[in-house]
Amino acid sequence: MYKRIERTLRDERGITGLETAIILIAFVVVAAVFSFAVLSAGTYSTERSKEAIYSGLSEVQSTMELRGSIIAKSDDNTFVKEVIFTVANVAGGEPIDVTAPTIDSGQVSSTSSHRVVIAYIDSFQNVRDMPWSRVWVGAADNDALLEEGEMAEITVPLTATGTYSNPLTTGLSANKQFKIEVKPGRGATLLIQRTTPAYLDTVMSLD
Repeated sequence: MYKRIERTLRDERGITGLETAIILIAFVVVAAVFSFAVLSAGTYSTERSKEAIYSGLSEVQSTMELRGSIIAKSDDNTFVKEVIFTVANVAGGEPIDVTAPTIDSGQVSSTSSHRVVIAYIDSFQNVRDMPWSRVWVGAADNDALLEEGEMAEITVPLTATGTYSNPLTTGLSANKQFKIEVKPGRGATLLIQRTTPAYLDTVMSLD
């Protein structure tokens, strides 16, 4: 009698041990799957972070910087005729296409393929795509790319002159604040913010 009871209890202990082993294995499998999922998510996040960093570096490498003074010219001492400034590529930056816009009937053509867009802003107006021209300063090759070591002089007309019609509805007069935004195809916008002097001379430095 006692032997049968003892045998039964021994058999129940074996079954309990088997169930515990199954549960333990299940926990291990679930933990392994969860760990794999966490590691995969971490790897994916790391790759996305690398892409964001490389993209940011690419944007920075395509940025222009000012070299020298901002020059304004006036013919009649009433309105600024044009603004002139020199830009260069930042050290280690990628080449920037500085092909000037195509002019049609005195304005920027709607079919122009220029990559650098120049906007003009003051208290009276916001012109999103101004006409402009470019000449190289110093050593430069024969292409239209602004590369490291090269400088380009940009002229932005503000009144009707030569092949340009008047791009502004209200002329830039004395003692007025204005902004010029130089927007390359890639990279940060170059912002030029100045105030015209109280009296307009023929040639003025706006530093």
